[in-house]
Amino acid sequence: MPVCSNTEHFKFEVLKRITQLCYEDNLNLDTMDEIPMELIPPGSQATVRCCVYREREIIRYRVRWATDRVNKPGVVAVMHAACEGCPINRYTVTSNCQRCVARKCVEACPFGAVSVTGRGAYIDPEKCRECGRCAQACPYNAISDTLRPCVRACPVDAITMDQNRRAAIDYERCISCGACVASCPFGAISDTSQIVHVIERIRGRGEVYAVLAPAVEGQFGMATFAQIAGAVRQLGFTDCLEVALGADAVAQHEAQELKEVAQRGGHMTTSCCPAFYNMVEKHFKKLMPMVSSTVSPMTATARFVKQRHPGAAVVFIGPCIAKKSEARRVPDGADFVLTFDELYAMFAAREIDPAKVQADFTQQGSRYAKGFAQSGGVAAAVGRVLDEEEFETPYSCLKCNGAAECKKALMLLGAGRLPETLVEGMACEGGCVAGPGSCEDPKVTVRMRQKLLAQADARGVTENLEQQGFAGVDMERR
Repeated sequence: MPVCSNTEHFKFEVLKRITQLCYEDNLNLDTMDEIPMELIPPGSQATVRCCVYREREIIRYRVRWATDRVNKPGVVAVMHAACEGCPINRYTVTSNCQRCVARKCVEACPFGAVSVTGRGAYIDPEKCRECGRCAQACPYNAISDTLRPCVRACPVDAITMDQNRRAAIDYERCISCGACVASCPFGAISDTSQIVHVIERIRGRGEVYAVLAPAVEGQFGMATFAQIAGAVRQLGFTDCLEVALGADAVAQHEAQELKEVAQRGGHMTTSCCPAFYNMVEKHFKKLMPMVSSTVSPMTATARFVKQRHPGAAVVFIGPCIAKKSEARRVPDGADFVLTFDELYAMFAAREIDPAKVQADFTQQGSRYAKGFAQSGGVAAAVGRVLDEEEFETPYSCLKCNGAAECKKALMLLGAGRLPETLVEGMACEGGCVAGPGSCEDPKVTVRMRQKLLAQADARGVTENLEQQGFAGVDMERR
């Protein structure tokens, strides 16, 4: 099974312990307070922080995150106790400084923050406004520009600093993509978890269905979807379905939309990536009419389950943190969202190895729907439907691989300078397989997926929907 990185280790251990306590019906304030001492017993030496007390404090934060006890408007938040290791001064003078006579750095600074001492130039952090003019002016490139990793990773400039110079999230701008979560080398930014709510629902009355994202193959070694689904049922879920089935329905519905758009010479974007959707909604609001009105594969599959099993709860499990924001936005879709790393912790807590589960091969989605997990997959599936229907009107597609490309495409679209008919937007580079909630390296995942997906048959999108009885499901986004 996957191995956690150093920054993910304590998160994994906390989620694992919380899961154990939930299944034992022993999760309370007292047992939660004991977790930091369990993970870092008395007499331990600090391994990643200045002292064990700081490490235990971070674990206390992790416990709050794991039990969804964080009162924040977004799905990601900053753990203040952990956010202390980054350089807080963006521009600093290096040893390359030659103490030149021209002193262009001093002249370039409009705030009087740069001076020259006997040892070279000095930037006063109290006066510096991080405009960068001194670095641009220096003829020796002696002034380094060191951005916080979270600031550098955020595609929409949603990371700021609070009064204590710690990272802060501007939720008016945040698109919940999780880039900051994945980039922080101290694990100081995290998504909140619904793992406790899910286990309580499993242990209570009523049916609880898990729906696994198309990116699931390759996340747990060479375990097939059928084996992973069997392992999920061992956790207590009523049953487990493939979201690739909903992806087939999305491809079919978006193909019908694209027909109309292509025939009138218009433009349309996909809508299945929630971070891309959030980017349009928050930063390019005027383009919202061009976003496909089709729901995401997660919502389509959840509605399919609820149509067949009224009253059932649906838990989406995938690599995407932004899906947690979508679940809040769409009340008749998935009830809960877990990430693959949370599922991994649940398997570990219950000592379940998907690769050892005995299960016959199962395929609920077409190969094209499974391709939704990688960049270009949505457009390929939509194109497959149009080929199946022998659609002859010419159209073109722009595949945006990552948030930076998405942002550029939307700017061109807003300026009326984008020639393509369809814009496929994926906020994660490489697609969902590289999502921040994954539990395996994307390169490894892709290699294993190629082997696993080779077992799938070549059924078409429309053919698969007919085989699975996917009919009568509302596919419209409201």
